[in-house]
Amino acid sequence: MDSSTRGAEETRLEGLRGVLVGPLPEIGRRFSTLVTPLVPHTALVIFTRECTGRPRKVAGDPLIVDRVTVAELDRIRTELGPAQPDSSIVHRGTAVLGGRELPVHAILDRTDILLVTVPRGTGGVDTGLLAGLFAVVALGIQLQVRHASPAYLAESRAASAERARTVAELTQAHAAHLETILATLRSPDLDDTRARATARESATSALLGLRTAVDRHREMAEEAVATAFARLRGELRGLVPAAIDLELVEPPVGGRGLPGEVAHAARAVVRGGVLGLVTQPALSRVRVAWDCDGENLLVDVRDDGGGTADLVELDRQLRPRVETLGGTYESESTAGWGSRLSAMLPLDHPEAGEKQTALSVLGPREVEVLGHLVAGRRNRVIAERLQVSESTVKFHVAAVLRKLEVGTRGEAAAVAAEAGVRPAP
Repeated sequence: MDSSTRGAEETRLEGLRGVLVGPLPEIGRRFSTLVTPLVPHTALVIFTRECTGRPRKVAGDPLIVDRVTVAELDRIRTELGPAQPDSSIVHRGTAVLGGRELPVHAILDRTDILLVTVPRGTGGVDTGLLAGLFAVVALGIQLQVRHASPAYLAESRAASAERARTVAELTQAHAAHLETILATLRSPDLDDTRARATARESATSALLGLRTAVDRHREMAEEAVATAFARLRGELRGLVPAAIDLELVEPPVGGRGLPGEVAHAARAVVRGGVLGLVTQPALSRVRVAWDCDGENLLVDVRDDGGGTADLVELDRQLRPRVETLGGTYESESTAGWGSRLSAMLPLDHPEAGEKQTALSVLGPREVEVLGHLVAGRRNRVIAERLQVSESTVKFHVAAVLRKLEVGTRGEAAAVAAEAGVRPAP
């Protein structure tokens, strides 16, 4: 490999790193910028059901990306799937995007995340290289979602709340119009029975379609609690040593569904808690239980160890995820009896103010540093708490100030406190 080729590869890898480390909602734009020299395109869409707040990450022509629907993307994915466990599925052809039949290059990654590009021109495309780059990006998306960082959860909840409000408003407006039409058509004072019957059938069909669309939105935005717990059961396989008995207490079947971000956070809390507990010596049993009281998801993880779990470290990892969603987190250990971790996650969306939404642009480490700023700590102390260098802390503090658009540490702490961020322990 000559120096120019090596330089191009290094530049591409550095660009790929930039795609992965930025805010998740903008990953489509960053990936589009990276691959445009390789794959010229007018529009790019990344689609994953795992991101319940914003399942589409888009870049390019607004006439396409602003109009593309989840149903259109789901249709493409269904036609390509199921995803293969050891390779990507690559397709060239046409598909309906934004209500129009367009030429597309589609890639379904093994993570079940879909990439669709609308090519510019008729030149050849290195789909193998594109699939390889997208495989890294898709894995990065999957890890961010499964990790359920506070930044991801805050952005997802804000997006879900915004979408739910929009759907509710549109549903109410359309339903009111259609019901008015139906009431008019049912009036015996109107003539032309045949025309009235045809119009009545059309209005009834439109109402049914509207209700179906709302149900589909709920399916995208929510998980049945039994389904969410079944996924947790699969994720816990392999995390617990065979010598330890894992007891799983399932939640009641039925009842309210879980908002996607709540399901992600609950699974991440359990995974992190279980991994922290099973490192204790002389541990024989771990119990995981979920329950719903109609307003909250209640998560309980406990063991029969000697009460030696590192609760400070678990608190640092798990509390920000729970509190980002307006929940509460508690932990306790009793010598000779064991440890217990519990979380309560509200199912309803709290009103997300502008300041809370602003925190969604921060990365996980930046959120952690922000908690220490709220506590009033200096860089040296923060570095000691996080076990990093002081220069690394300075870098993160500068990034926090820039992203929150404030000039001082005090202003950043005030924004964080207003958004509900608590002082880091």
